Amino acid sequence: MGDLREKLDRVNIKDLLAIPQFICAIPFATLLKRKRKDMWLICEDYNEARDNGYWLYRYIRQNHKEQDVVYAINKKSVDYKKVVGLGEVIQYGSFKHWIYYLAASKNISSQKGGKPNAAVCYLLEVYGILKNKRVFLQHGVICSDMPWCYYKNTKMRLFVCGAQKEYEFIRDTYGYPKNYVKYLGLTRFDGLHDFKVKENQILVMPSWREWIATPTSKSKNFDDVSDFKKTEYYQQWNNFLNSEKIKETLEKHDLQMIFYPHRNMQKYLKEFHPKSDRITIADWRKYDVQGLLKESAFLITDLSSIFMDFGYMRKPMLYFQFDMKKFREGQYQQGYFEYKRDGFGPVCEKLEEVEQELEKAAANQLQNDVEYLRREEAFFPLWDSDNCKRNYEAIKEI
Repeated sequence: MGDLREKLDRVNIKDLLAIPQFICAIPFATLLKRKRKDMWLICEDYNEARDNGYWLYRYIRQNHKEQDVVYAINKKSVDYKKVVGLGEVIQYGSFKHWIYYLAASKNISSQKGGKPNAAVCYLLEVYGILKNKRVFLQHGVICSDMPWCYYKNTKMRLFVCGAQKEYEFIRDTYGYPKNYVKYLGLTRFDGLHDFKVKENQILVMPSWREWIATPTSKSKNFDDVSDFKKTEYYQQWNNFLNSEKIKETLEKHDLQMIFYPHRNMQKYLKEFHPKSDRITIADWRKYDVQGLLKESAFLITDLSSIFMDFGYMRKPMLYFQFDMKKFREGQYQQGYFEYKRDGFGPVCEKLEEVEQELEKAAANQLQNDVEYLRREEAFFPLWDSDNCKRNYEAIKEI
């Protein structure tokens, strides 16, 4: 009953309005499918073309023009210009998106909810009403146990993994049929082999908190979400940004810091006001995530899987995990990855520890520790620029 209540909490007017759109799109989709029998539809988050979907779409348009492929994105997005010159692009969430979604032989996305309407499409897919093949490119390497990604909750035909241990964990525990889960490497990893580092740039990328960003009846168990400034998340990161010791470290070692929270927390950016002019608050519309990852010399995060991209590039980092117990209870459960055992940098639970570790790293010119470098190298046995190629070939085969 609790799960039902939580799902009802998330239903909105857009979900209800999507039902007649879906019904009306069926005859048009039937006709389109006869004309375009092997059309692939690719998307990410509705506003984005900067993740694994974009990299695959670009690869296909540049290397396999014979493949019928379409990209869905909000045409008002700052990323629209990145894809419009590559090939056919449609408006995300539009009636046309519904037609293409129903007509496509393969729906491909970096998001589990990458569809005209996540709620309606969930019913169509999980209950076998829609028979096309769906590919999950992923948004990042999975570290935790995420039941919403279990086969019974997705019915994905292909689940792409970016690391060997991740692949083994998902293959063995998520309930997918044999060969539905494959270790191919994330397509965006192709862009992580050629980069120039700004030796004095530190990137800070906190993950999101579901109970804050999308509050439900359960949110009160974790925080007072009526006021963002009352949440532990805000207070910890605000204290971090205004730490006198961190300010001193930045000045002493001539460092710059960029604070770029997860996109689901970007709506709270205006609440952060660091005192140091060496700290930049980054709006997602003005900064490219992969560009920041490539050019930054050091990463600070809590639980964002973006650290996997940083580790893929063999770079140093530290974790600031002030609310791990709460995170495990309210968002993602423990998976195969144990940060203190497997992580690519020191794990800090208190701000004082972060201050000490950051000063130590800065004094060492932000160089990677041998032990953490060894872990990074071992974690990604596939380390080349053929990730898009492997993904494309695997999708062709299903």
